[in-house]
Amino acid sequence: MEKDATEEADLGGLVRSAVGRLYRRFRSERPEGGLGDAALAVLTRLHKHGPQTLTELSEHDRVSPASMSQIVNRLTSAGYAVRTRDPSDGRKVLFSATAEGDELAGAARAQRNAWLDEQLRALSAEDRAVIARAAALLRGIADSGGDEHPGEKSR
Repeated sequence: MEKDATEEADLGGLVRSAVGRLYRRFRSERPEGGLGDAALAVLTRLHKHGPQTLTELSEHDRVSPASMSQIVNRLTSAGYAVRTRDPSDGRKVLFSATAEGDELAGAARAQRNAWLDEQLRALSAEDRAVIARAAALLRGIADSGGDEHPGEKSR
């Protein structure tokens, strides 16, 4: 019985370590430029999901509005995002990606996907099948418990 608990704890550590390392490696695959990880993540969100308020962005990334304000200020001053009034509530400000921001976010996504696809192609068909099954199981774990980010539905 004790061995099972130890194996489960070791499995949890292995999964955390592997997912963390893969995430860091994946994030390092991006176009050259001055945007950090947080700013690129926000830009990618704007690119994929359209205009967002500062509150929506803050809640999604689980950061303070002050921290998010610094990020969107960086994006707007670099020309990657713009501020506009919310047409349904003029008191709110929406942030959206510019054409240049959309291009950068798309390029970052393409570069990351190309890197990952290359790594997966280098594996045997059997190993790819194991990873596909593990990915499905990990997604199930991630989607359990109702810990979704506010405003985001499970996919």
